[in-house]
Amino acid sequence: MDNPVHQGKQRPAEQHPADAPDAFEPAATRAKKRMLIIVNPYATTVSDNLRHLVVHALEGRYEVDAVDTEARGHATELCREAAHEGYDVVVAFGGDGTVNEAANGLIGSPTPLTCLPGGSANVFGKMLGIPGELVDATEHILAMADDWRPRKVDIGVVNGRYFTFSSGLGIDASVVERVDSNPRMKARYGPYFFTWAAISTFTRRYMLHPPRLTVQVELATEEGRLEQMQFEGITAVVQNGSPFTYFQNRPIEIAEDATLDCGTLSGCVLHRARPIDMPFIAWRAFSKRARLARYRHITPFAAVTELTVRSSDGKPLPLQVDGDFLGEVDEARYSIVPAAFSVVA
Repeated sequence: MDNPVHQGKQRPAEQHPADAPDAFEPAATRAKKRMLIIVNPYATTVSDNLRHLVVHALEGRYEVDAVDTEARGHATELCREAAHEGYDVVVAFGGDGTVNEAANGLIGSPTPLTCLPGGSANVFGKMLGIPGELVDATEHILAMADDWRPRKVDIGVVNGRYFTFSSGLGIDASVVERVDSNPRMKARYGPYFFTWAAISTFTRRYMLHPPRLTVQVELATEEGRLEQMQFEGITAVVQNGSPFTYFQNRPIEIAEDATLDCGTLSGCVLHRARPIDMPFIAWRAFSKRARLARYRHITPFAAVTELTVRSSDGKPLPLQVDGDFLGEVDEARYSIVPAAFSVVA
């Protein structure tokens, strides 16, 4: 059976043998870097025509192979093979779920990841400085060939699963679950469907009998000592970078001090969900001046390397990573791996 990494456009046969002359040349002298584009054909804005146009454009500066994902987890397998094959870069062409799977396949390898927007938010790509429009992003990656600067960033972990920028339990995970169950509405209405899902999930599931959770975290006191603290609530958000998400191109901030290279996690706990809370939370989320983390029923935390979230009432907790619903858990253990993930943008 053919290696799935090579199901796209093949390299010329004469470049494969180890005894070929150019095999002994330094990587910096290669005419073109080897690029594997992993395409999620079911992503919000990805079509066959766009796929072919993007691949054709990038072939002007890179030696390109392109492979479509076929099932959940396929991007992770493809990226592991790409790292083993020695590709110079992997491009995740899809939404943040595709990026997450690609990151889980490349973690610990020297092969860097970059992104092309194909989903509804494309948070991680924008955090790296990649434009949110596909044409602009393609031009950005073409120009990147002349200014090649891979770098290392941190990556978060929850229950053994890596995440690039955000994870959460509670309301946001329930919203992700609901949105993912209706991909047609997600593709057609984008952030507006997310907004509707958030409001309906809040009113139907979290105002009366929401699952409750306890966050246990070790925080530094003003005296410089570490102290174990617990917070009770109905939702916990943990971030490896900021913003939390985007509404179209507008950033929605929660843990504003989170960065991709600070070596720590940040986040917050929402303590309750009542009808009076929703307007204040929404206003703060979209306000340029007000801060969501300063709402009186939200407790922020920062500079954390480990934390644990547990169900406090016996109800399982919905869990999401990078906007991808993972299922329900009784406990979520978080940690961070500093400078363990290669990116280029």
